[in-house]
Amino acid sequence: GISTSFAAIEVLRDVDLDLRRGEIHALLGENGAGKSTFAKILAGVHRPTRGTLALNGAPIEVPNPIAAQRLGITLIHQEPISFPDLSVAENLVLGRTAGSPLARVPWAQMTREARSLMDLLGVRIDVTRPMRGLSIADQQMVEIARALASDSRLIIMDEPTAALTPKEVETLFGIARRLRDEGRTIIFITHRLEEVRALCDRVTVFRDGNKIATDDIGNLSDADIIRLMIGRPLREYMKKHGTAIGDVALKVEGLSLHGMFSDISFEVRKGEIVGLGGLVGAGRTDVARAIFGVAPAASGTVSINGKQVSIRQPSQAIDLGLAYVSEDRAISGIFRTLSVEENITAAVPGQIAPGGIIRRAVEKALASDSVRKLRIRLASLRQPIGELSGGNQQKAILARWLLIDPRILILDEPTRGIDIGVKAEFYD
Repeated sequence: GISTSFAAIEVLRDVDLDLRRGEIHALLGENGAGKSTFAKILAGVHRPTRGTLALNGAPIEVPNPIAAQRLGITLIHQEPISFPDLSVAENLVLGRTAGSPLARVPWAQMTREARSLMDLLGVRIDVTRPMRGLSIADQQMVEIARALASDSRLIIMDEPTAALTPKEVETLFGIARRLRDEGRTIIFITHRLEEVRALCDRVTVFRDGNKIATDDIGNLSDADIIRLMIGRPLREYMKKHGTAIGDVALKVEGLSLHGMFSDISFEVRKGEIVGLGGLVGAGRTDVARAIFGVAPAASGTVSINGKQVSIRQPSQAIDLGLAYVSEDRAISGIFRTLSVEENITAAVPGQIAPGGIIRRAVEKALASDSVRKLRIRLASLRQPIGELSGGNQQKAILARWLLIDPRILILDEPTRGIDIGVKAEFYD
């Protein structure tokens, strides 16, 4: 009977769910269905407005994440959460240290334990380096290692594979299976049905804050799962349309940045979508950031509409008609504590604040129009964007850049962590 509300909007309604010892249980549903909210209730991040929780048959209260940790419940968040200026090893032991206020930190022991955990995951990361600068994939592996270090009995993995390579995914699956065989319970939240089939024992589907069904994975086809998720069959969720291709809009020649990428050349024509593929760490993001002026290349040229340009910072790129949706929406995409409307209008200060004074009516009108066009689910435009689901945050970021009417749009992993229905809207 778990229920909870945000801003007077009920986001979970009387959810009943049982989890068995030694199972991997998939939690599926569209963005905004309530999956992450439910996971955060179990982990003590949110409090339910009504309903009860029981662990091993005994009623429990989970008022905060520390209480959850003491109960053996760990949540691996969809967006990696860390202290960026502390080392990998320091992040791994946070919350597990003990001793008197005058006790010395056992640095050598801490480093050894951290290395052992990373070796267990099969990941080569220098545990003495700061978290800042690690790739999303490496940050995610550190989160998983932290869960292993706490000896949790219930581990909740919220979109853990979204930024991992196939090899890293297989490593993670091996660890998850071993933990299951040890009698631990795993909740696995994902939008990738092939992962559910490869890993999970049972499936629960949420829709619009309600639990729709729970069943063994062998009893459900992919079509069944999608129908339960969105309430209707999904036949042609991606339709590719032909379009007229024009002149070259963006030309990149010999772009290089030491240690990141070398001699990258390609061109994008007007009316064309060009895909940049490659495994995690192959350099796609670094090239995108270089073009947009976040971390400029050391050599090579960028031309727009046949004219060579020098872009040393993002503001210059925006003035030239470029927009960039980054892969890491939590760190580089959203202003978490600001409202949805402030996030959507953040890239057009000239429209909402001519002369330096914000015109709230204009800000609200622009944001409202974007919410309607992109079908963003929210309680209020004044709601903090951090309260939205990952898919709706991603839509809001896209809305922000569409407001500048970009001529060249760079999308870096734009559908990471969003469901099949939102993907269809995003591609459309």
